[in-house]
Amino acid sequence: MASEAMTTVSSVFAEIEKVREINQLRVLQAFRDARFAEAHLGSTTGYGYDDIGREKIEEMYAQIFGAEAAYVRIQVTCGTQILVACLFGILKPGEEMLAVTGRPYDTLASALGVEKKDDTFTGSLLDYGMKYNEVQLKEDGSPDLEAIASAIKPETKVVFLQKSKGYTSRRALRSEDIRAVIDLVKGIRKDIIVFVDNCYGEFVETKEPCALGADLCAGSLIKNAGGGICPSGAYVAGRKDLVERVAERVTAPGLGSHVGPSLGFNRQIAQGLFLAPHVVAEALKGAVFAAKMLEMAGCNCAPASTEARGDIVQSVAFPDEKQMVNFCRKVQSCSPVDSFVSPEPWDMPGYDAQVVMAAGAFVQGASIELSADGPVKPPYLVYMQGGLVFEQVKLAVMMAVSDMMEKN
Repeated sequence: MASEAMTTVSSVFAEIEKVREINQLRVLQAFRDARFAEAHLGSTTGYGYDDIGREKIEEMYAQIFGAEAAYVRIQVTCGTQILVACLFGILKPGEEMLAVTGRPYDTLASALGVEKKDDTFTGSLLDYGMKYNEVQLKEDGSPDLEAIASAIKPETKVVFLQKSKGYTSRRALRSEDIRAVIDLVKGIRKDIIVFVDNCYGEFVETKEPCALGADLCAGSLIKNAGGGICPSGAYVAGRKDLVERVAERVTAPGLGSHVGPSLGFNRQIAQGLFLAPHVVAEALKGAVFAAKMLEMAGCNCAPASTEARGDIVQSVAFPDEKQMVNFCRKVQSCSPVDSFVSPEPWDMPGYDAQVVMAAGAFVQGASIELSADGPVKPPYLVYMQGGLVFEQVKLAVMMAVSDMMEKN
C-alpha cells in the first residue's frame, strides 16, 4: 500500500523538490551576497548594540523575503506576539484593521479583542481605540474580492491576510490569491498597508508575500523559517519604516531595532534559515504521503494528496474517536522525544470539546516538527503538520494505517 502511494504521488514530490531547489538557491545566494562569515556567528549581551551577526541575518531575511528590511529576534516568543506587535505598531486609534480571510485564529482574535464577552480592559487592540472588521472567504477558499472592495472604508488602514488554513477546514492561500488581494487593495488606495500572517507558509512556494507586493509579513522561528533549529524567536519583513515601527513596539519608541542582544543564538538562527527550504520540503512530502495513504484507507483529507498547497498543514477526518486518537498515538510513538508517552484527550482551556495532542518535539510547540492534534468531536479532524525528516512521517502514517486496516 505504501509503495503504491509513493508511486502515485511521485509527480507531486517532484514539484515539491523543484520548489525546494529554487528556494535553496535563493537562500544560498542571500548568504553569499551578505558575505556571511564565521565572525557573524558570535554573541552579544546587554543592549546588543552593533551586533554584526544580527545585522547580517536581518539583511538576509530582507533579501529572501523580497523586503526592504527585516527584524529577526530570539526574544520574541511566538507568532501571535509578533503579529500583535505589528498591528500595534502600524495602527493608530480610530484606524481599522480589515481581516479578509475571516476571523483570525483564537489567540490572535483574543489579542485583538474581537471575542471579548464584557467591557473588562485587557489591553487588546480594540481597548486602545483601533477598529476591526472582517470579510469571509468564498466557498472555494479564495478571497472574496468584491466583498473586500465594498468593505474598505476611509478609516481602513490595514488589510490583513492569514496565509495558512491553521485549525480550520478552509484551504491555505496561495501566491495568486495574495497577489490578487494586493492588486485590488492598492488599486483602491495605495496608502493601505497589506499585512500577511506568513506562519506555516514560508518556503512552500517560490515567492514570499513581500515579493508579491505585501507591505509587511511576519512569522515564528519555531515554524518553517527556523528550519527546526531555532529554540524561539520570530521575524518581520517589509517596508523599512513599518519594520522599525514594529521594532519600537517590541522594545520602546526611540530604541526600536537598535537593541536586542543575540545571546549566542545567531548560529541557530542562521543555520535554521539555511536549512528551512529543505526541512519545509520534507514536511510537505510527509503531508502529501499522509494524505494519499489515508485517502486509500477511506479518510477525507484536506488538502487532497494531489492538490496545490500554500502551507504545511494537513487535516484528516477520521470515522470515529478511536481512530482519531489512535492516529495521534502513532505519531507520538514515532517521535524522537517522549515516544513512550500515550496522548489522552483532555479538557484544554478555550475548547468546547476535549483535545488530543501528539507532539514529541525537541522544541516545545515547534510546528515544523511533526505533530498531530484536534478536538475530539465530529468530524474528528486531526491537524497534522511538520516533520524534520520525511521518513519519520512515513513511518508514523504507515503504522497508523496498518493498525486501522487490521482492526477493520
